[in-house]
Amino acid sequence: MAVRPSVALRAPPKRFAAARYSTKPETTAEFDPNAITSMDKQQPPAPGEDFRVAIVGAGNINFGSDEGPWNHSFRLEHKLGPRLKVTALIDPSEQRAKQVLKTKCDSFVVSAYKDTVIYPNVEAYIASLKPEERPHAIWVGSPPAFRGRLEHGRDLEEVLAKGLPGVPLFVEKPVSTGPVDQAFAVAHKIEQTKTLVSVGYMLRYLKVVQKMKQILEENNLNVMAINARYIMAYEHTAKLDWWDKSQTLGPIVEQATHFCDLSRYFGGEADLSSVMAHSVEYFEPAGKLSKIPVDESRVAPENRIPRVTCATWKFDSGAVGSLTHAVALQGHNYSTELDVYADGHMLRLVDPYNAPILYFRRPGDDHEEIVRYQNDDPFFSEVSNFIDCIENGPGASPILSSYEDAVKTYALTWAIREASERSIKK
Repeated sequence: MAVRPSVALRAPPKRFAAARYSTKPETTAEFDPNAITSMDKQQPPAPGEDFRVAIVGAGNINFGSDEGPWNHSFRLEHKLGPRLKVTALIDPSEQRAKQVLKTKCDSFVVSAYKDTVIYPNVEAYIASLKPEERPHAIWVGSPPAFRGRLEHGRDLEEVLAKGLPGVPLFVEKPVSTGPVDQAFAVAHKIEQTKTLVSVGYMLRYLKVVQKMKQILEENNLNVMAINARYIMAYEHTAKLDWWDKSQTLGPIVEQATHFCDLSRYFGGEADLSSVMAHSVEYFEPAGKLSKIPVDESRVAPENRIPRVTCATWKFDSGAVGSLTHAVALQGHNYSTELDVYADGHMLRLVDPYNAPILYFRRPGDDHEEIVRYQNDDPFFSEVSNFIDCIENGPGASPILSSYEDAVKTYALTWAIREASERSIKK
């Protein structure tokens, strides 16, 4: 018997169901706190027909690094076992792609990668594709500068939709680096095609996050306020591009996006016209950092990242949201917390990236209860749920972030960045 995903909707199994998918995110549905999501606790994948995957991007998000727990290929291998067949690896750097495949073929997952073909771009892959090689899913982990737009060369989703109509897409966040209105236009096109899309806002899949949703829904609570804090440890961030907001868009759009997304997940839609923000800039006394590991003088002054951004906004419900992002800590460990307040209730999510803990207070009780779940892997849950929907039909497992939903988070991050820039005193 297959292990249930962490958040699941029951549906009769229909292997590779031919279905028209809705791109709307599923609701919480059943939350099973006892579901096994850690990969080393999974039952061995059942044998079956091949599951063909094309992977776009040979970088860290798809194949892992020492910087974090991300590694989509690793989760695909554990979800599908010997059924996994990576038929294509698409990356402009042939050398990087070859190195990734060599590492895989020197390991126990060689059967998934021994026949993988490297392509420099999606167009070359589609042009060479035979009907019997049509993938069951495409994993998109390429830089966001090349997707989420309408102009040629940055319209990856449209190229895939035209060349491989109906093939489900897993897309990493943020969805783009381009104009927000173009990202919404792409979302509209995807909605029209009814292509199944899941976007990698993995924190939604945490059991503690689902527990928070359960508490709010079971008690019929209206969220009053959300307060998110993301304090970064910066001294080992040695990529110059990260310190250049013309390259990676700055820490709100690129990094705090997960906390903006969780704020929307709990609070609903934000009124972007209400966003107000202030920042601490590099040239201010409060913005001087002593352990920057790169030569920041190589970044144009107007492109240097803010040290602190503080933002507030209203949700459509009337609730208030706030975010503080700071490039302030040294060492390795970040400090990340998110508070949700409702009548009689306080929910406090602590350290969701590493050791997630939920502290919460109930009405009439001054003490905080503590909830933690061992061996929870939200990366595996988002991969598992996506595969389940492809194989068993829509609704088999919740997809918690659709493309359109992810674009709304992207819009909020841009609104915060732009509001903070308007407030800068030169």
